[in-house]
Amino acid sequence: MKIRTGLMVLSLASPLAIMLTTVARAPLKMRLRVKSFAALLLVMSCVASALAVRSPAQGQEAPPPWAYVMNPPDFKPSPDDGSLRRVPDSSAAFTLTQLRDLFFAPDWHPGDHPPMPQIVALGRKPDVFACGVCHRADGPGGPENAGMSGLPKAYIMQQMADFKSGARKTSLPERVPSKLMSSLSKAATDAEVEAAAEYFSALKPKAIIRVIETDTVPKTYVTGWHLAATKTGEKEPIGQRIIEVPEDLERFVSRDARSRFIAYVPIGSIQNGQALASSGGKTVQCGICHGPDLKGLGSIPGIAGRSPSYIVRQLYDFKHGARAGAGSALMKPSVEKLTVDDMLSLAAYAASLSP
Repeated sequence: MKIRTGLMVLSLASPLAIMLTTVARAPLKMRLRVKSFAALLLVMSCVASALAVRSPAQGQEAPPPWAYVMNPPDFKPSPDDGSLRRVPDSSAAFTLTQLRDLFFAPDWHPGDHPPMPQIVALGRKPDVFACGVCHRADGPGGPENAGMSGLPKAYIMQQMADFKSGARKTSLPERVPSKLMSSLSKAATDAEVEAAAEYFSALKPKAIIRVIETDTVPKTYVTGWHLAATKTGEKEPIGQRIIEVPEDLERFVSRDARSRFIAYVPIGSIQNGQALASSGGKTVQCGICHGPDLKGLGSIPGIAGRSPSYIVRQLYDFKHGARAGAGSALMKPSVEKLTVDDMLSLAAYAASLSP
């Protein structure tokens, strides 16, 4: 039901409507104190605003679900039928069970990178998972986690220290990728962290993301903490979202480091992001720290060509204090005035650049 006031229509579920109903049912003596309906609306609006200010949830944008993709409660991975899986341009073959083993990084293209150190290829049981499982053998990562190839060695080591100390968290701590990082960081030795950091930092990042501006996107579903396009061909409006999906889902699920992605972004977002990144108005110019081409500067990581879903999560986590490790003091002035839509635009622009 709704209350029609002549000036506006209020849902009975709204605080203002509830208060209006309460006053309307009050004794006559109380009602006579309200000289006009306009005055009543003003009083009720002020009370409602005061209540909203007291609630910490009001006025704060929630983590965007398209960036913080969560597996549904009833998600179940497909069973292993024992068959060998293959990917293009590789002679290797692995079962689904092998591909899901957190202590085994499938190496489909060993010629693409130097030999992996043990911590990357196999990890160390029982607590230190193989880095190459989630981040892939030569570090491109995916929408659900970070790309590692080409990151500065000192930066990688500092992030592991921040995960270990608890300084680096995420705004949705129930997401498994973040849980895994926190867990293994506490068990990894300094030597293991340094070996992984040295390996990934020496690799050249690859351009694996195609950014497309559009009004409509394929309908998607959640699988393995990221989105995938349905096979029906159905479309839906993009709205104010980034929809990032693998070009070939089976290759990505098979942990093929050559997998590529499409990031659909709203029309105009790349240009808006470029203006934000270079203006130094609402945010600090990104190139001051990340380099004029956003490919990194010294120990500051490059953000060009990175997953836009990942970028949005980091901007949001910095703004709301979930990511508070080393470097957060430098990022805070850059993010404190940004809305989620601003973050979307910045991420779309950065992802569109060559890494």
